[in-house]
Amino acid sequence: MRSHSPEPERAGDCLGSAGLIALCVLSCALASDLAAQERAPGAFLAPSTLENLSSEPNTVEVELTAAPERLSLFPGAQTEFWAYNGSVPGPTLEVSEGDRVIVHFRNELAYPTTVHWHGIHLPFTADGSPFHPVAPGESFVYEFTIHPGTAGTYWYHPHPHHDTGRQVAKGLHGAIIVRDPGDALPESLSERLLVLSDNRFDRDGQIDFAEPGSRQARIDEENGREGEVLFLNGRVMPELAIASGEIQRWRVINASGARTYRLALSGHSFVHVGSDGGLFEHPREVGEILLAAGERVELLVRGEGDPGSTAVLRSLPYDRYLPQTRPADWTDSLALATLRYSDEAPVDAVAIPERLRSVPPLDPDSATVERRMTLTKNRINGRMMQMDRIDEVAELGATEIWEIENLVGMDHSFHLHGFPFQVVERDGEPVNEPVWKDVVNVPKRSTLRFVVRFDRYPGKWMFHCHILDHEDAGMMGVLEVRDP
Repeated sequence: MRSHSPEPERAGDCLGSAGLIALCVLSCALASDLAAQERAPGAFLAPSTLENLSSEPNTVEVELTAAPERLSLFPGAQTEFWAYNGSVPGPTLEVSEGDRVIVHFRNELAYPTTVHWHGIHLPFTADGSPFHPVAPGESFVYEFTIHPGTAGTYWYHPHPHHDTGRQVAKGLHGAIIVRDPGDALPESLSERLLVLSDNRFDRDGQIDFAEPGSRQARIDEENGREGEVLFLNGRVMPELAIASGEIQRWRVINASGARTYRLALSGHSFVHVGSDGGLFEHPREVGEILLAAGERVELLVRGEGDPGSTAVLRSLPYDRYLPQTRPADWTDSLALATLRYSDEAPVDAVAIPERLRSVPPLDPDSATVERRMTLTKNRINGRMMQMDRIDEVAELGATEIWEIENLVGMDHSFHLHGFPFQVVERDGEPVNEPVWKDVVNVPKRSTLRFVVRFDRYPGKWMFHCHILDHEDAGMMGVLEVRDP
């Protein structure tokens, strides 16, 4: 057995300098170095699960409210958040393939909002897009069915026009888990849900947004708003427990408004078993994983450490930025959590199947239309989003190829509402194994192609950059899927 211990961290590895100043003012319990964090670690807490109010079979009926809430996500500060059912992140919606889902939503904020069921294939009226805002004090019932073949890890968040970034940063986000009764991964695997987010706070412990016209506002407009304080399930540097020999299944959601995480676990590799739309056909051994804004992954973590040892989950440096607005500390390694091995004797590892499920490939040769989307500063195909304009029209039932070309010197994460797709090519190189996606990172000055089928649901659907400041500034378009 190898022994894994956390490497020494420089001051600022966990938090940037502004965040360190704020947190030191707020509480001496959160010191600037990782060692201090580990002396008083936060316990790992999974988000609560929405209670199913229905007694009908294959029906999940829940209540969800967005409202202001004062919460203490780190010692010494009571922060004004906006929360779903009083928590950040919000409670998890857990459903199974074939379920009818009914969500009774109430908006108790002072602003219009929506609930977007990110990645779920559902009717246009249930998508929670900017076309269906819920006014302050009003309610809306979202109804949809979970289709077979979509088991995976998804999430929900607001999607009001020009205000998505602020509302997500204020705390409005939560997980969705869609289960498959025939899941090939053993039920005996310990499962962990990890919702990653970041935020900025002022000296009073309140969420900090840059002053309009300030240098920081201009940086946020370019990069998307990043925060120095990193959260995992609403906790700073929590501690996850594992036993030697144990295999855990991690469902990881990037709920940050802009930040890309390059995840690595010291002394360990990951078994990458799934992405946005669920499990792959075959597991993949990887040393690290890149997670752009809005993306999800499913990973297996093997307990290869000795009893009593530790490892650190961190985000390694990744340059997604324009050179002129690249953060000074972008080369820092950011610690997210500690993995601590119990003192118990090693347990027997569970066998992982070599085949996880069938992922039927969409046939690019059956595409009847090819579209090209160019990504530039806050524009798609040179246009700023307008709610009264239809940018693209597709026929219900059609299969199409979309080419996404990033013309600028920073990454963009591209999201299509309503319809999962499969990437078939990156910079001219074929992608051979089909994988269901709804968000895809498009690195600076690169091109990719994906194939998508517009089945079941006509309506107006958004496509946009999932760096939320870019979306709010107009980097979004409208696709109308029409019944021929």
